Amino acid sequence: MVTKEKLKDYAAKLMFDMDDEGYDRTLEEFETVEKHMALIGEIEGIEDVEPMTFPYVIYHATLREDEAKDCLTNEEVTLNSKEVKADQIKVPKVVG
Repeated sequence: MVTKEKLKDYAAKLMFDMDDEGYDRTLEEFETVEKHMALIGEIEGIEDVEPMTFPYVIYHATLREDEAKDCLTNEEVTLNSKEVKADQIKVPKVVG
């Protein structure tokens, strides 16, 4: 269950904040989603249905084979980098 304290903790970890009204509104939205999920869970035989990522089957769409072409060497990739360590580009720390 999502609580206001959890929302505030998640927001702090993502480095943003809302006013109390925003947290209350978000909490109401989570409660609505949880109610809908509970209703879906009550459908008979739902556990026998295969999960899907798209609502219907598309027969005409196919993905191409993933083939590497014209790969860059490590030297080419790191050529314009300010700092390279162990064949990797070193960047400034962005997470506290």
